[in-house]
Amino acid sequence: MSPLGKLLVIGFGPGDMEHITKRALDALAESEVIIGYNTYVDLIRPLLNGQEIVRTGMTEEVSRAQEAVRQAEMGKKVAVISSGDAGVYGMAGLVYEVLMQKGWRREDGVEVEVVPGISAIQSCASLLGAPVMHDACTISLSDHLTPWETIVKRVEAAASADFVIALYNPRSGRRTRQIVETQSILLRYRDPQTPVGLVKSAYRERQQVIVTTLEDMLNHDIGMLTTVIIGNSSTTVYDGLIVTPRGYQRKYTLDATEQVLKPHQRLRTEAEPWSLGAQVDRALDAPQGGGTLTAPTEPSASGAAVATQARPQAMAAVQVTPAKQTGAAAPASLAAEALGRLAVGGKLPGEANTRWSGQAPTAQSAVGTAAGAGAGAAAGKAPGGFGKPALFEVGVSPGVGNKKFTARQMALLAEVAGDDGELEYTPDHQIVLRVPCADPEELVGQLRDERFIVMPIGDVFKVKACDFCNMEKDDAVPVAEHLQVVLGGLQAPKETSIALNGCGMACYGAVLEDIGIVYRKGGYDLFLGGKKFGRNAHAAQPVAEGIRGDQITDIVENIIAEYKEKGHPNERFHKFFKRVGIVAGFRHEDAPATVEVNAVCGD
Repeated sequence: MSPLGKLLVIGFGPGDMEHITKRALDALAESEVIIGYNTYVDLIRPLLNGQEIVRTGMTEEVSRAQEAVRQAEMGKKVAVISSGDAGVYGMAGLVYEVLMQKGWRREDGVEVEVVPGISAIQSCASLLGAPVMHDACTISLSDHLTPWETIVKRVEAAASADFVIALYNPRSGRRTRQIVETQSILLRYRDPQTPVGLVKSAYRERQQVIVTTLEDMLNHDIGMLTTVIIGNSSTTVYDGLIVTPRGYQRKYTLDATEQVLKPHQRLRTEAEPWSLGAQVDRALDAPQGGGTLTAPTEPSASGAAVATQARPQAMAAVQVTPAKQTGAAAPASLAAEALGRLAVGGKLPGEANTRWSGQAPTAQSAVGTAAGAGAGAAAGKAPGGFGKPALFEVGVSPGVGNKKFTARQMALLAEVAGDDGELEYTPDHQIVLRVPCADPEELVGQLRDERFIVMPIGDVFKVKACDFCNMEKDDAVPVAEHLQVVLGGLQAPKETSIALNGCGMACYGAVLEDIGIVYRKGGYDLFLGGKKFGRNAHAAQPVAEGIRGDQITDIVENIIAEYKEKGHPNERFHKFFKRVGIVAGFRHEDAPATVEVNAVCGD
C-alpha cells in the first residue's frame, strides 16, 4: 500500500445487507473515513463501527471526491460509497477525474481500489424475471451533466438496434419531460405492447415492482428511485415475469429430452446458417462477380442438412418446390437460405417481429400500394425469396357503396387468381386478392380498367360505406367517394376504418368504427374512437351533430392529418384519441362505468 493512504471506491449494491459483497464489507471495515451521499450513509450505517463519516447532499459529488482524495493523501484509508456499482453512474469515474487533475500516477500516488457491486440493471432484472438475457445497454436520462441532444441520439440508436434498455434516473421533481420524450422515441421503433418493468427501491424497505407495457408505462409512478427496463422485439411476459429469450430455440428443441444435434455438431458453421461464418462460406461458394457477405446466394447442401435437423419446426414453414431449370438452386440450398434469412439478427417469422425490425418490407407485408398509397406495388416487382414472383396482395371492391360485382368483374378475378392465387371475402365489403405477380402495376391497371376500386392491405386508412339502401338514398354518396379518393389507402399508424352510413338507421354500423359518419336530416353526425372487437368493445363517441356537407370532409381530413402526425406506430385510433385527449378540436370523454345488474330472474 502507498504510504500516502488508500482510496476504496465501494459499490454496496441495491442496499439490502444480503446483497453486499464480502469484499465490500471488508473494505468498509478496514476504512477509517466513510464519505458518501446522505441516503447511502444511512443505508450502510449498521455496518459501521465508529469510523469518521463525511456526508453531503445531492449535487455535492465533486466536493466528496475532493475530500476523499485530500484525506487519502494525508495517509488515511478512505471509503467513498455508491449504491449499485461504483463504476456505473457512481463515484469511481469522478474520483479518477479529480486525481487526474492533480497529476496522480499509479506508481507513486495514493492507492485506488474500486470494489464492484450489483448494479441496478442486475438487481432490478432479478425481480422482474430475466429481461436482460440478450444484448442490453444502460442510458441515464439525467441531462444535468449530459446534453439532451446526446441522450436522444443514444436512445434512438439503442431503440433502432433492438437493445434491451435500462433507463437510469428517469424522472425527478424538475425533470419530468425526459421520460415522456424517451417513450415517444421508443414507440417509433417498438411495438406499444413491448414489455416494460418498473422497479423502485429494489431490495429495500419500500420496494415496488410493476410489469407493464411501453404504451402504458407513464400511467405508473416513475421517479429517481425507479429503474425502467424495456424489452426488445422478442421479450415476452409469462406468469407475471418478463423474459427475453437468448436464442436457444433456433438450435435446440426446448421441450425435448434428447436433442437432434449432438454436442460435437452444435458449434459447426453449417448448424448456424445465420452466423457470419456461414455467410462467408456462402459467399465463397457463390459464382464470382460481385456477391457480398450480407447477400448470400447459395449455401452448401451439408449446411442445409444440419440446419434442417436443428430446426424442423422452421423447415415445416418453408415450402419449396423442386427447381426445373438447369442451374437452379437445389431445394435443400433454398431451405438453408430461408433459415438464414429468418434468423439473421434474431428476427423470427411473424408480423409483430417484422413490423418493428427496421428492415425493408417484404412483398407480402407491403403489397397493394400500386393503388396509389405507398411502395408495396414496387416491392412486388422483385422476385420472391426462392426466385419466384413475389406474392401480391390487394383489396378490390366494385365501389365505396356499391356492393354488386358484375359477371365481368368476377371473371377477371377468377382469371387473375388462377390456380396459384386465392380470393377472400372480408367484412370490409371487399375481396382480398393474393396472387404471385411479377408486375403489380400491370395487374392494378387491369383491375381498374374493370372499374374496381383497388386498395392496399395493411396499416392504411380504409373508407367504407353502406349501400345507401340500394342507392335509393344517395345524398351522402359524393362525400363517401371524396373520402375514398383523398384518404383511401393512405398509410396509417394502424389500420383505421372510416365508415359512412347514408341515413339515421346506421344499419352498416358506422358508429362502431374508428371514425363513423352518419348522414341524417341533411347534416352529418360524427363519431370517433369506436372499438369493434374484444371483451371491452364499445361504440364510438358522438362528438358532433349536423355538420354541413361542405365541412365534413375537411373535418375528417384534419382528424386524419393529426392522427398521422402524432399517432405512435401500431397505436389504434381509439387509444390515440384517449391518449391525446383532443383531436381536431373534439374532446375525448371517458365512457361511464358499466353498472352490473344482478336481475332476480338471473338473466
